[in-house]
Amino acid sequence: MRSYTPLLALLADLLCVLVFVVVGKTDHATGLGPADVAATAWPFLAALALGWVVTLAWRSAGRIWPTGVLVWAVTVVGAMPLRLLSGEGAPLSFVLVTSLFLAATMLGWRALALLVSRRKRQTSV
Repeated sequence: MRSYTPLLALLADLLCVLVFVVVGKTDHATGLGPADVAATAWPFLAALALGWVVTLAWRSAGRIWPTGVLVWAVTVVGAMPLRLLSGEGAPLSFVLVTSLFLAATMLGWRALALLVSRRKRQTSV
């Protein structure tokens, strides 16, 4: 594994969270200033960091199972109480949309990377 792979994987996960936040803020017209985005993103970013630490994700950052699934689960489950503590809501519809969007993106980039990696190996053989 290349030494930059965990960093790229972390950046990809961060991008997934930030895209989720920006899309949501755009859809709900709640402000896209840096402070607005940070106020909404921090619970997800904190939970994402926890997910990376708990799973030791840097060891196999690109794997869908167990790394990707567990990082995704910790991110979603960990962010909801933090949102509630910060005065934001977490209705069931929000939790479902969050779960689906982050699953599609956080697991999706891993699946795409796996496909690209397999194709490279097949063409180099």
